[in-house]
Amino acid sequence: MSELATVHPDDVRWYADTFDQVQHNVEAAVLGKRHVVRLGLTCLVSGGHLLLEDLPGTGKTMLARALAKSLDCSFARIQFTPDLLPSDITGVTVYDQVQGQFSFHPGPLFHSMVLADEINRASPKTQSALLEVMEEGHVTVDGKTHEVRRPFMVIATQNPIEQAGTYQLPEAQLDRFLMRTSVGHPDAESTEALLAESRIRDRAADLVPVVTAREIERMSRLADMVHVDPAIISYVRRLAEASREVPGVRIGLSTRGCLAWIRAAKAWALAERRGHVVPEDIATLAHPVLGHRLLMGSGAAYGGTTSDEVIDDLLAQVPAPRDRA
Repeated sequence: MSELATVHPDDVRWYADTFDQVQHNVEAAVLGKRHVVRLGLTCLVSGGHLLLEDLPGTGKTMLARALAKSLDCSFARIQFTPDLLPSDITGVTVYDQVQGQFSFHPGPLFHSMVLADEINRASPKTQSALLEVMEEGHVTVDGKTHEVRRPFMVIATQNPIEQAGTYQLPEAQLDRFLMRTSVGHPDAESTEALLAESRIRDRAADLVPVVTAREIERMSRLADMVHVDPAIISYVRRLAEASREVPGVRIGLSTRGCLAWIRAAKAWALAERRGHVVPEDIATLAHPVLGHRLLMGSGAAYGGTTSDEVIDDLLAQVPAPRDRA
């Protein structure tokens, strides 16, 4: 594997140090979840969006708020409900009688960090209001296009076990999330630390920003410069093609998914203090990037086959490139 790096070593160190600083700040509120926090930061730097799918009370909202409070940028929380309208999210054009003209009143999507809490409780019509902005970074209302802030990230949460009054996210929207992951219960040590400090009602309340929006933009530009060997690109392509041929898989990895995988691997590699991607980066990010994109057919689903099992099989069957001497 080529060791060529297109990012200066000083920039690699700055990126990794800044990444670690934000991570430690978030971990002050979300204990014992280092890997999940790093995934969220990688998603942010990659310009992607994050779907947190887990049981109630595991800290999904806390993670989103802690990440937002660690950045010096605006934050909005949208509580998704069945009666939520698309205009409640995107904004609305109203007539100003004093000015004698129509003016646009932006909705919560015009903040840098947007928490879409319990996203699957809103109707498909309201959910579709996110499709344009999550892919293209702007909102169209009454035929006029409005750019959102940079950086821009949607963190959505949903409960996978409660189905009453919910709507399944459509495939097109799932594919717009760069990653899907779960928070899970903390380990024994972290649980006891949380219980010992039960007096603290909101662990994210006292967090202060440790990085600016401009620094996040710089991190994103550096991640774009990370070297990806042609053998790595071929590896991702072969994994994607293999995913589309697995019996029982109705929809395999899309081209958008492949691009997201490479972008995330670049940001992850820099956080690991490398200016180039290695096969282990691809494997580490396989489950969060692919898990929600591989849609099982009805037969496989009824048989109990999961996307995680398919991903494990793909990584075992498709040979990874080896380091070159």
